[in-house]
Amino acid sequence: MMFRTRFAPSPTGYLHLGHAYSACLAHDMAKAQGGEMLLRIEDTDAGRCRPEYETAILEDLRWLGLDWPEPVRRQSEHLASYASALDKLSALGLTYPCRCTRGDIRAALSAPQEGAGTPDIGPDGPVYPGTCRGRSMAEAQPGNAIRLDMGRALALVAGRAPGFTENGPLHAGRHALDPQALLTGTGDVVLARRDIGTAAYHLAVVVDDVDQGITEVVRGVDLFAATPLHVLLQTLLELPTPSYWHHDLIRDENGKRLAKRDDARAIRRYRAEGVSPAELREMVGLPPP
Repeated sequence: MMFRTRFAPSPTGYLHLGHAYSACLAHDMAKAQGGEMLLRIEDTDAGRCRPEYETAILEDLRWLGLDWPEPVRRQSEHLASYASALDKLSALGLTYPCRCTRGDIRAALSAPQEGAGTPDIGPDGPVYPGTCRGRSMAEAQPGNAIRLDMGRALALVAGRAPGFTENGPLHAGRHALDPQALLTGTGDVVLARRDIGTAAYHLAVVVDDVDQGITEVVRGVDLFAATPLHVLLQTLLELPTPSYWHHDLIRDENGKRLAKRDDARAIRRYRAEGVSPAELREMVGLPPP
């Protein structure tokens, strides 16, 4: 089987040094294995995605000397695939509509009856307290989020979730799924937004990876905690599980991870200042191509 990985940016800002590291690492790994790195544009956030950012992504990656097979996959062109996956989960009785606002969730988590102490923080922030759990999909209205009923999902896959292999040096080894950690540390995550008809990240990425034939997911270690959820979704949807390589993050001088709003470290700024691709690779700790 050919080694195949991907780089999957969102066109919501300019790529920075952290993106350069991740893209170059994935590309280097694919070339060393005689495989390929695919490019995916995660553009389902219509309110924040901009054509000029996508253009800049392509320009920056080509400037770095990277290549990829065409056509580029754009999530906005595959909404039917995500809807089909969501329908399958709903048919299994694993989804419910949620009408809670962020304010409602904060209020519920701070209420005494929800328990003392700081709420657990999952891949999407504070773990949802389950306020709408038990509502049927027949009650779904525009504006509702569609959530995964984690308890029911875990019961359905009991004893058959395969776990996953991590090849990156930070968490290398075989990892079994921890049902209790998923229940209390991840919870009932959002899978889709009914009003805009798009999948949330966790569902879309699982569908994308199998559709693109990804054999090893190369991405930042900040997403390592979300991997058990992705493997759970793969099991529920009867999809193959790739292996994973979670790399360390590029941080600023204060140890803070870079974000797209950090324009001072945008690739395009270094380009304008005359930095070469080889020099930029050296800045992020990668050897010349």
